[in-house]
Amino acid sequence: MAFLAAGNILLEYILGGAALARAWTSYFATLCDHVPDEFRVTAPSLGKDYNQLDPIAVVVVAVICVLAVTSTKVSSRVNFFATIIHMVVIVFIIIVGLTKADISNYKPFAPYGVRGVFRSSAVLFYAFVGFDAVSTMAEETKNPSEDIPFGLIGSMVIAIVSYCLLAITVCLMQPYSQLDPDAPFSIAFQKAGLGWAKYVVDIGALKGMTTVLLVNAMGQARYLTHIARTHMLPPWFAQVNSTFGTPVNATVVMLIITAIIALFTDLLVLSNLLSISTLVMFMMVPVALLVRRYYDANVTSYINRIKLFCCIALILSSAIGSSIYWSINDTHWIGYIITTSIWFISTSFLKIFVPQARDPKIWGVPLMPWVASASIFINIFLLGSIDKDSFTRFGIWTGILMVYYLFFGLHASYDIAKATEDNNMRDLKNLKMIEQSD
Repeated sequence: MAFLAAGNILLEYILGGAALARAWTSYFATLCDHVPDEFRVTAPSLGKDYNQLDPIAVVVVAVICVLAVTSTKVSSRVNFFATIIHMVVIVFIIIVGLTKADISNYKPFAPYGVRGVFRSSAVLFYAFVGFDAVSTMAEETKNPSEDIPFGLIGSMVIAIVSYCLLAITVCLMQPYSQLDPDAPFSIAFQKAGLGWAKYVVDIGALKGMTTVLLVNAMGQARYLTHIARTHMLPPWFAQVNSTFGTPVNATVVMLIITAIIALFTDLLVLSNLLSISTLVMFMMVPVALLVRRYYDANVTSYINRIKLFCCIALILSSAIGSSIYWSINDTHWIGYIITTSIWFISTSFLKIFVPQARDPKIWGVPLMPWVASASIFINIFLLGSIDKDSFTRFGIWTGILMVYYLFFGLHASYDIAKATEDNNMRDLKNLKMIEQSD
């Protein structure tokens, strides 16, 4: 499970970086007064969704790679000042954009109904990729136990508010059906008669995406480094360059893969696959949290362990049932009454009859187990709104991970664990010999 989680985190960062790089090209094209797709090269011999080659995206990823491997301190300073500029641009977009607001664009308010709302939520879930990158910087943070949670919660609140305000603004400026999928804000300002503002928007968008690409590159390299330290991947990836003080090997390899995917793959394919990976990952985190809070090998009794396992299994089953029912049924609601009842009863049982084995020392998720259980249910439920082809691609990726794990990762991690145990026993034996000789 840990290896699948790690593999999905890496997939998130690779696909997220590729999607941002292709979006960078679209906004750069509009900045140069071209249509968003004009700087891409069509390759008719390739299949649909993979035949719009994007060489500019590759160049952008290469520049980000140089910045990411040069210095963490320099990259952080660049990111800090760029973020300030980005927030100014966001405020500019909202204020200037609302001067062209037309409330009639919100009629009908939900043109595709409740199903459309959930389907959109599932697809845009990839917008939450990157928040966990803050945690990868723990080794380079002065006070990680306090600064990391504060950074995660603070950045998430600011980002959610900004996303909502920007979405409201652009839909007030232009009907949703007329928004350009590649560069919506830039084209919306242009069609609203604010051609001069379009350039500010383009520059702000390019700067913002560059900043996120840089954070993305730093985060994914450190994830790969941590995985390699366990020998699940070759230790070569865990090497830190003595000159720059950064994981150069991991950074370069990850960004090469990102650049290759960005060159070929359409943005919609990337966003759907990225959403699946993100939802699965965000589902595994609260499951791990439940296990963390309610299970300790030295504290939890056998019967409580069985109770915990059954409760988690029922929570997962009810969520999966709701997701499947949502994807195959358009009108009836009786199934949701059954599945949500199972979810509520199993979560209540966990709360009442299974004692917590651990309490958080500094920061802790409140209202346990309700928050974690609701997170599991919502993430799995949203998966029911994603298309079949994306699930097929995700299944292939999961299969690759499992084959690699069974034939290499499992044995390598066992060997290093065994070697570590032998070294510890040898050190203990030598210590006893020294004590006896004294």
